[in-house]
Amino acid sequence: TRERTSLLLDVVRNPTTRCIYKFVDLLDERRRGSDLSFAFKTFSPWPYKGALSCSTADLNKAVLESHFLRHVAKEVQSPKPLEMFETGSSVEEVKEDALGILEEMSQNLQLGFIRLMAYMLTKVFKRLFSGIFVNMEGLNMLQQATQESPVILMPNHRSYVDFLAISYILFSYDIPIPVIAAGIPLAGMKIVGEILRRSGAFFIRRAIGSDKLYWAVLSEYIKTIVRKGFAPVEFYVEGLRSRTLKSLVPKLGTKHVGILMLCEVFDITLVPVSISYDRVLEESLLAHELLGVPKPKESTTGLLKASKVLQEAYGSMHVNFGRPLSVRRLCEGKINRCQYNLVPRDLPRKPSAEVQACVSWLAHLTVRVQEEGSVISPWSLMACLLLQAPAAVLSEEGLLWHQLKEKTLWLRKLALDLGAEFQQKHGVRMDNGPRKNPLHFGVDLDKRGSSRNDFEEAIALLKKCGAVHVGQQEVTASDWEVLSFLQTLLRPFIDSYQVLCLLPPLISFVMVHLKAEPSLSAILGLGTYEALSWDVQKNVLSALRRLETLTKLRT
Repeated sequence: TRERTSLLLDVVRNPTTRCIYKFVDLLDERRRGSDLSFAFKTFSPWPYKGALSCSTADLNKAVLESHFLRHVAKEVQSPKPLEMFETGSSVEEVKEDALGILEEMSQNLQLGFIRLMAYMLTKVFKRLFSGIFVNMEGLNMLQQATQESPVILMPNHRSYVDFLAISYILFSYDIPIPVIAAGIPLAGMKIVGEILRRSGAFFIRRAIGSDKLYWAVLSEYIKTIVRKGFAPVEFYVEGLRSRTLKSLVPKLGTKHVGILMLCEVFDITLVPVSISYDRVLEESLLAHELLGVPKPKESTTGLLKASKVLQEAYGSMHVNFGRPLSVRRLCEGKINRCQYNLVPRDLPRKPSAEVQACVSWLAHLTVRVQEEGSVISPWSLMACLLLQAPAAVLSEEGLLWHQLKEKTLWLRKLALDLGAEFQQKHGVRMDNGPRKNPLHFGVDLDKRGSSRNDFEEAIALLKKCGAVHVGQQEVTASDWEVLSFLQTLLRPFIDSYQVLCLLPPLISFVMVHLKAEPSLSAILGLGTYEALSWDVQKNVLSALRRLETLTKLRT
């Protein structure tokens, strides 16, 4: 419990042992102890020092009685005749609507259900994963941050296991359990939805649109949690799971960060979390969705049918808690905070252009930090090389083991040259992979940013690994093996963009029928597998719209 945790964290602080114990297998102790004893262990985390005693009922009451919500209610009712205000009936209707939204949305965090989930997840995780590796230094910083200011956990999103794993880890090390922003479809799952709600999940609709009342309830709910120090908040800056397991452009999370920046607190701490899998549980499902197959509706029946995944092995999971980021410090010089003293805090206000720009920058920064904390396993390096081999070689002749081994070691050296770090796992084998994705450089067409900076960073990395020589006036190639490898790696994506850009009539068709099935891949019948990916198609359309080459029409 706490004493054991403190001893372990003390070991991490020792610089002579930090490298050895940077990642610790959480399941190692679970395999040697009683699952029931673990679930019923003493759980007494140190709360945020400014937190007030507050139950879920008190939290909801504070939201409904807030002056902010009252102002929005008047705005929503303003088009109605004056006599309806005099009777008070319309105001009561708005209150009932707000209460209904809050009941649909709110979490009901209960320690008893956390213990139930801890017991169940211990059984499941020991069956699925060979290890769940956590960086103890990051956990130590998180534990300190939760005591000093409100904390927002911002993990990448690759699997439904993500939010379960984070709560499980925090419970294991006596750190406050977060409340988690989840999609509303999960709330509709019988029994499971209620278990998730009582484990800290609060549910948000995917399409909110211009519903002022819903936005008001949502924003006031999040701000009240932060102001009162009820619990850390966890949400996904990408908004949804990545089907390709690559980073997505920040979406839903940017709106949440904007809400948080309007909170009346001195500072907020953002903690990026990088979750990496050797293999995700939904790999088959994600592959089908990328080919245009509609995502199946979340249901308890579907979950029970998916229990066959317990019969397979999914390797290791690495959870890397990043260095806490102070929003106040990051926004210095970017936002004029004095302007907020001129408007009563209870009045609804839209974030200014500078706030929106700062929020977008923060969201992209978070994604970048997540990428730098990601972990690549040796299997990922081998898969990268296998994808470059001709299909005929793999299906007929086969690839000699020693050749694959040599190429994998060569790629590992390239990763090291590009600044990646390897971790030795308990002195047995290199399984933690490079920390940072060494192949994630070049101009990213799907993300906003400075193309010049991206280009200069790419040139610097190529120079660092010896692939190019940078002179006073020109850049020349110096290692064709590296350049050939990178060219082959990027070629399918360049081809995909080229093919899709050459088909403006069909792109226009898909722009109008964006949600129609089958996807563009079924229309084109292309042979390039990246071009068959619905995610790539949407990224192409998004990039072309951002460049104002195409226009999306809603009819």
